[in-house]
Amino acid sequence: MKNKLTILALFTFALLSYGMYQALAAAPTERTMGDAQRIFYIHVPSAWVAFMCFGLNFIASLAYLVRREGIIGQRSDALAVATAEVGIICCTVVLVTGPIWARKAWGVWWAWDLRLTTTLVLWLIYLAYLMLRRFSSEGGAPLMAAVLAVFSFADVPFVWFAIRFKNYRGNHPTPVMGKMHPAVAKAFFVNLLAFTFFGVLLIALRYTLERVRQQNSDRRLAHSFENATPELQEVTR
Repeated sequence: MKNKLTILALFTFALLSYGMYQALAAAPTERTMGDAQRIFYIHVPSAWVAFMCFGLNFIASLAYLVRREGIIGQRSDALAVATAEVGIICCTVVLVTGPIWARKAWGVWWAWDLRLTTTLVLWLIYLAYLMLRRFSSEGGAPLMAAVLAVFSFADVPFVWFAIRFKNYRGNHPTPVMGKMHPAVAKAFFVNLLAFTFFGVLLIALRYTLERVRQQNSDRRLAHSFENATPELQEVTR
């Protein structure tokens, strides 16, 4: 497993390096926004990885709700935690790079259009999810978090389709796929692929750490049970 992660990390680093070269040097400078437009090559791939993570979190949470006990339940819960954490990191990148780009493109740092608002709501919802997992002392925290995650994913389609609602689109342009300059398209898709691998790498690392934490917790629980009095063992069975 360690060797696979090392190979994935090296490949991802090489792909990210090539993607940054494409974004900063190979891609042409946009006529009206200048070099500020190059944020596009970070902003949009980060949004895609966030959506991917929240989608995986939704699937893992459903799997946990269906089968909470045993190895399947533990793995589903570990994947849910990993994808939520990586997803909110990527969503934070989106919310930071977006206003920087908006200041140059629109003349304002923030505009309360539908996509921006729903993205902020999405970030707040998954932040609440992580806070529930982090600060809840109850044994049912994973179950409550899984239920919250299933309902939280409902906001993702709203963010995705926000710029497709003509009456509520706001400052965001309509989708530009198929309308990009070939060099811009190449830089974009290389970075999209690079960020996807980077997201997968982060999820794999965080998942591995969470599985180690679960296994250590199980060992401590088993050790405590073995050292308990016979009366207490009988009660906990």
